[in-house]
Order: sequence, then C-alpha cells, then structure tokens
Amino acid sequence: MKPFHPCLLAVMTAAAIATRAFAADSTDKTNAPPAKKEEPKVLAVVPDAATKPTIITNTLTIAGQSVTYMAETGMLPLLKNDATSRASVFYIAYTRQGETNLARRPLTICFNGGPGSSSVWLHLGGLGPRRVKLNDDGTMPPPPFSLVNNEYSILHATDLLFIDPVATGFSRPTKDEKAEQFFGQSPDVESLGDFIRLWVTRHKRWLSPKYLCGESYGVFRAAGLAEHLHSRYGLYLNGLVLLSGVLDFATLREGPGNDLPSIVFLPAFTATAHFHKKLPPDLQSDLSKALAESRQFAHGEYALALLRGAALPAAERAQIVAKLARLTGLPAQFIEDHNLQVDSSSFREMLLRDQGLIIGRYDARVTGRDGDKSSNFPRFDPSFAATLGPFSATMNAYLREELKFENDLPYEILAGVGPWNFDARNSYPSVADRLGSAMSQNPYLRVLVLGGLRDLACPIDSVRYSLDHFTLDAALRKNLTFEQYESGHMMYVNLPDLKKLQGDLERFLKP
Repeated sequence: MKPFHPCLLAVMTAAAIATRAFAADSTDKTNAPPAKKEEPKVLAVVPDAATKPTIITNTLTIAGQSVTYMAETGMLPLLKNDATSRASVFYIAYTRQGETNLARRPLTICFNGGPGSSSVWLHLGGLGPRRVKLNDDGTMPPPPFSLVNNEYSILHATDLLFIDPVATGFSRPTKDEKAEQFFGQSPDVESLGDFIRLWVTRHKRWLSPKYLCGESYGVFRAAGLAEHLHSRYGLYLNGLVLLSGVLDFATLREGPGNDLPSIVFLPAFTATAHFHKKLPPDLQSDLSKALAESRQFAHGEYALALLRGAALPAAERAQIVAKLARLTGLPAQFIEDHNLQVDSSSFREMLLRDQGLIIGRYDARVTGRDGDKSSNFPRFDPSFAATLGPFSATMNAYLREELKFENDLPYEILAGVGPWNFDARNSYPSVADRLGSAMSQNPYLRVLVLGGLRDLACPIDSVRYSLDHFTLDAALRKNLTFEQYESGHMMYVNLPDLKKLQGDLERFLKP
C-alpha cells in the first residue's frame, strides 16, 4: 500500500493561506475634477470571532414533519490562558424553532476528518437541512450542480452543530499564531474541546443531551474528544456516532509483521466483487452468505496462514490462494505473486482491468477510466472525483447566497495540514483505549458504528476489530451498536443508504 494515512479524507492538495489587505472606498482630494474614485471592497482576511453571527430562518419537511429552523453561521475564538485569541473557528449551527425545553432537546456536534477536511461532507451530504443533488446512486450529475431540501436530515430529532477545525473552512489562526500548532492528535482534540465548551456555554446547552458525530479521521477525533471533554471540563456525552472511520491505525496501515489490514479488508473486497459480479455463482446469488464466508475465512484459516508466513506448507498455501481468489474475484496467480496479501490499491486496479476500469476507494461501486494499464495502482479515485466538484460548488454558493455569510477568504474544503503529529512513537496511532476509558467512566455513553460495505478506505471491519479487542467490561458492550450500508465511505450520497441512515440515527438519538 502506498505510504499515506489510509483514512485521510482526500487531502489532495496543500492550501496556502493567502494574505490580503483591507481596502475601502476613497475620495480623490486633489485638484482633479471632483469625481469619486471607486475601489473594490475586500472583506477581512480572517473573519473576526468577535463579529456577530449571521442568522436566517427556514422551513422544510423532514420525515413528514414541518420543521422551522434557525441557521447560525459564525466564528468563535480559541482562547489562551491570558484570554487573548489564538484562532477563530468557523461553525454552522441549526436549531429547531419552537423548542422550549433545551434540557430535553438533543445537540449533535459534527465534524469530518482528513485530518484537514472541513465538515462539508456530513453537512451537505446527509445530516443538514440542505443537501447536494447527486444521482440517486451517488454518482455525479453533469455540472452545474445544485442543492435541494434534505427531507432525510435529522434536524427534526436533534439540533446540529458543524465545526471546521483550524485551517479548514474559514477557520484560521489569529495574527502571529501558526496553524501548525494545531496539527496533531492532542492539539486537535484540545482545540476542538475548547471550542465545544465555549459554544455550549454561550448557547446555554450544558443540560442538553449531547452527541458527537465524526466521519473518517473524525472517528479517531471523536473517541479522543469523548474522554477529553469529560476529564477536562466534566462535559459528559450521551452518545457517539462513529461513521466510516478508524480507531487503531494498525488495522489499516501495512507494515512489517502487521497482517491486520489484509484480514479486515477482505470482507470489503468480497462485497465489492459481489457488486461487480465477479464472485462464483453460489456466492454471487447470496451476499449474506458471501460475507459470512469471507469473515469466517479472514479470522480463521487466512489469519493462521499469514501468521505462519514462509512456514506455511505448499499444499496449504495453494488452498489459501484458491479461497482468496474465490472471495475476491482476482486471478489466483496475482494473489500468489502478491504473497497472499493484496492491498486495496492493487485490488482497485485489478478487479475490472479486463473492462479497462478502475474502482473507487471511498465507494468501490463507482468506476472510472484512467487510461493506464501499466500501473499496479489507479491514478485517481473516481468516487472522490464524483463528489469533490458538487460539494465544493454548492458549499461556496450556500454560504453567501443562502446563509448570507460574506468573506473573500477561500473556504477550504480540504486543506494541507501536514505533517500531522500523532502521539504514537514506534507504534500505530490508536484511541481505542481512550474510547474504552470514556465508556467505562460514563456507563450511559452509547456508541453507534456505521460503515459501508464497499468502503475501501476505512472498512467497517476495521472498527469492529478494534472494538472487539479494546478493554471494556462485558456489561457495557450492550452500549455498542453496528449498522452497515450498501455503498461506501460516504454512504449518505447513495439515496437508499441516506434513507436508512436517517432511521438509524433517529432511533439512536431517542432516550
């Protein structure tokens, strides 16, 4: 596998923060004719956290209910000990109007991952009151793009707060502060924790039921935040929604002596091969059977074979190769040549090579053509390419035209935040034990794990493995719930999955 963070939400380009000067209308006061000299107005480089937020109201129908909501768009400061600001953090919050008892009204705090991603994906993909209009199967329609009312939002069941970490969206460090100070596992959790505390305080939501919803690296972030919020501020949560993410990078990142990625990716390979009709007839006719066989084999014969390595007898090796070919749709010789371990990039390149197609990383249902059959790896991810344009265009339009938030600074959908400082040394970064600690200290903390069957970035079996192996008393394991979807990483772009997601979240948010 190529040396990148497997769950990075497509941080494709490093974004430089532009510096601009203030400009205003001025009048020519020379002896020239007394005509005004008009100069273009340029908005502030960094939105000031002291500026009042913009507020609009709107009404839409969600799950058969008429929901009137207030959308608040603004900035809050991250404060140093001397009360000066070190950064301004951008947020968009939606609160249902007519709710008089905030102690009973849930608040769900949402963010994506990257690290380096804004919260646009969860926001305009599935949870917010407006969503990007894609084809029903999640593929890209022809541009130009548009937004539609999201009748599958969860705003009828919970208020929503979307946060953009520093360097993403409009969030920026203040003058003389460096963005790099926020680029790390601990600083990221601490800064998000500071923001959440201040937002909850200013909006009088300390007594509301509170949930975190993180996607991709946001799952890693949410697990760390759950412990940090209650240990630092005494802010206890009611639940976590862990969507298409990772708790332990050992399950995703290959390395010498680490066979876990091969094991946890296999069911996703099987589900993908099934979608593209590459499995033998008995498996092709029954996805549930195929997945059950794949998981049993992955955690049994396959895991043992990998453990034995070169000591595996030739006859047994041939059997393992044949079973892997059966479960992945790949040629047996290709599996043999890759020493029984096929990484996701090679799988994406080879599964449909006979058709000249590559398959998506974030959603392996989606195919594309890169015109290069000489490589063992795809040149791009067609599933990411199908979403970047629509989400970027609609978010930029939505901010100014509907939310009325004006600023000339580029809204950073994806920002360069490298190098990212993980706390781990000589090991794989992990927050599984921090999640276990949070659940142990708060026995009412419930966790909903969501994942797409065709996610080749962060397969659901990765988090399932982590939760099967972290320290948690058996009595508290009833607080863990799993739901799987037909598509991939951003399952909400697939309309049937979006409908299921709304129901799953609505049930989870009920007391």
